[in-house]
Amino acid sequence: MRGKETIVVCDQCGRKVPRNKGVAFEKGISFNTGMNTTQDVRFFEKRKVYYCISCAKHRGIFEKLKRQAMKKSEQV
Repeated sequence: MRGKETIVVCDQCGRKVPRNKGVAFEKGISFNTGMNTTQDVRFFEKRKVYYCISCAKHRGIFEKLKRQAMKKSEQV
């Protein structure tokens, strides 16, 4: 449907932006109980977060995505 893009919330500032205007970034989160070595519980999760344009520029995410795109173009 035209003009009905899903609204996402910026992970940094809480601004609501359409999904096509938000910057998607995959963020890795790791948890570790650190109790002892025999019963240590580790958990790693990759989560897709969205940032508004201003927060993505402030955090330098555009530069990271640019570098990733340059690496992919060099490999091909």
